Amino acid sequence: MISNQILQNTIDGLKGITRIDLCVMDTDGKSLASTFAEQGNYEDAVLSFVESPADSQVVQGYQFFKIFDEHQLEYVLLANGGTEDVYMVGKIAAFQIQNLLVAYKERFDKDNFIKNLLLDNLLLVDIYNRAKKLHIDTDVRRVIFIVETEHEKDSNTLDNVRGLLGNKAKDFITAVDEKDIIVVKELGVNDGHIELDRMANEMLELLKGEGEEDVRIAYGTIVNDIKEVSKSYKEAKLALDVGKIFFDEKKVIAYSTLGIGRLIYQLPIPLCKMFIREIFEGKSPDEFDEETLTTINKFFENSLNVSETSRQLYIHRNTLVYRLDKLQKSTGLDLRVFEDAITFKIALMVVKYMKYMESLEY
Repeated sequence: MISNQILQNTIDGLKGITRIDLCVMDTDGKSLASTFAEQGNYEDAVLSFVESPADSQVVQGYQFFKIFDEHQLEYVLLANGGTEDVYMVGKIAAFQIQNLLVAYKERFDKDNFIKNLLLDNLLLVDIYNRAKKLHIDTDVRRVIFIVETEHEKDSNTLDNVRGLLGNKAKDFITAVDEKDIIVVKELGVNDGHIELDRMANEMLELLKGEGEEDVRIAYGTIVNDIKEVSKSYKEAKLALDVGKIFFDEKKVIAYSTLGIGRLIYQLPIPLCKMFIREIFEGKSPDEFDEETLTTINKFFENSLNVSETSRQLYIHRNTLVYRLDKLQKSTGLDLRVFEDAITFKIALMVVKYMKYMESLEY
């Protein structure tokens, strides 16, 4: 069904050209969109017209037209006046709304297909048969972007995002829940990670320009066949979840950049607790004071380089060495040794993951 706003925009445009007032009503006589200055009571006239065999007629000085969707009566259009000119304008308006119905029905069918494709609800043979019927290419390169904003989605939000991001006829924009908007993007032959990152950042800036502040975008890997679209969707969804835990400062996150965070996210919580208990003998690595944690994080950022870390922390090299020695005594791990550093880094990420999962339970 076409939204009332689309109907209103259509008849507003026609009035701007013809200066003739129009009103679209449902089959019960309820006004859905109108340019009439005063709203009269046309309910009885509409109900009588609906029951009649005529496709158009003049009633009470108005031209009445029926608008069908595959032989099913959907709307009644009123044009203000009984002259031949008004009749022609009404016929054009009815034809235009009829075309809108066809276009929206096709979009609904495609949208329904894409949703089921993303959620793995289709058999392999059905994927190719339905794609052929809907004139959707099956062997082009595609990737899934998931756009998350702080507001829940409704049909108007989805239409707005389609208007902003749907600049290619073969891209699809849909939603499978109230939280996220999904963009199924068709790619060129040479598009790679650099182009995907640029596309994601362009989406981010467009949405920010529309007043969406807290936006996060995640994307999966490129797939070459329509049957693999759900794989890219699952990857993008995982990237969105993992990104919130380990890369909270990033607004754009790619599945291919998740690294070890992707593995930690799939660990059961009891196993994580056992790991922390065995490595640190009951003490959690995030219980260190702020100075120690800052030193550790900066040391990791600089790839275990003592000189560069001390320079960036504005401390003497010997002071940094003292802090690392102190940490080694309390944990048994020497961060200057690669293997110990890896263990400590993983432990910090495991603790972060556990805290995030605990926050979801409350």
